[in-house]
Amino acid sequence: MATGEPKAKKIKLEEKTDLISENALFGMGNPLLDICAVVDKDFLDKYGLKPNDQILAEDKHKEMFDEIVKKFKVEYHAGGATQNSVKVAQWMIQKPHKVATFFGCIGKDKFGEILKEKAEESHVDAHYYEQSEEPTGTCAACITGDNRSLVANLAAANCYKKEKHLDLEENWKLVEKAKVYYIAGFFLTVSTESILKVAKHASENNKIFTLNLSAPFICQFFKESLMKVMPYVDVLFGNETTKDIEEISKKAQSLPKVNKKRQRIVVFTQGKEGTVMTKGDKVETFPVIEIDQKEIVDTNGAGDAFVGGFLSELVQEKSLEQCIRAGHYAANVIIRHAGCTFPEKPDFH
Repeated sequence: MATGEPKAKKIKLEEKTDLISENALFGMGNPLLDICAVVDKDFLDKYGLKPNDQILAEDKHKEMFDEIVKKFKVEYHAGGATQNSVKVAQWMIQKPHKVATFFGCIGKDKFGEILKEKAEESHVDAHYYEQSEEPTGTCAACITGDNRSLVANLAAANCYKKEKHLDLEENWKLVEKAKVYYIAGFFLTVSTESILKVAKHASENNKIFTLNLSAPFICQFFKESLMKVMPYVDVLFGNETTKDIEEISKKAQSLPKVNKKRQRIVVFTQGKEGTVMTKGDKVETFPVIEIDQKEIVDTNGAGDAFVGGFLSELVQEKSLEQCIRAGHYAANVIIRHAGCTFPEKPDFH
């Protein structure tokens, strides 16, 4: 009997490596280089910034990105909502490297080079569309005490072109390799046609396509694009901006769907209030992991981290409950750190 034991173990190992392969998770979105620095009040005043805010850069902020690098000690991180989520998923999975693929547009410049380095360090298989018209998108995180003022300059992130990148044979092959797809709603403002091409591929091949509503302005001003993509969405993520969360998740759940083999699942996070999941007629709430307020450093990346944790288990075909547990774990880790950063290894069981 003993001689047969190693064989059984070997089969198990093969099953495990077979279960999760390189490029199994695909993300596409707006890549931003996060530039984090502790700044002074004069710097905020000079650029008319509030201590705790999230804004898009205007003309008056253009000089700010170079100035923050020259004047203060900065840290760089690969950022942007979708890239954050796939980065967290890859961190949760650890091995193999490059389970997560990422597409987005950057500039041919210094910040673009740093972004490529940072993506490589996080073991994400990033394939950027590089162009010269616009500089790489950046997000300055100006830290004063416990506050963070975020200023995002999308720049190159707005310039993604389906025909110049997604349609190329070598890139499309990476899309075909994936089993799970994730796109944050912010990308609806950039290239709906790219999202639709990926979403239709997922639907036709009974793979899982997931989308995040991301921000209220997406539903308000990009409703038409959102409604074009919605019939292909298998898992819809959102965060609380409303009281009638159960009602809204039921409505979203019942919208028309192309792939009838999969029931749409709606997952809404509500900060510390617990996560609501709707599947069919069933609405469940899952409590988040408790944390002492003193241990919270920065809640900005919590939503992206939750999605990353969720996707790390989804791509391994784990139960939805396990996906939510992993999401809560990842968010709990991220809010203890500045920006969307984490320790070397997760401690998730």
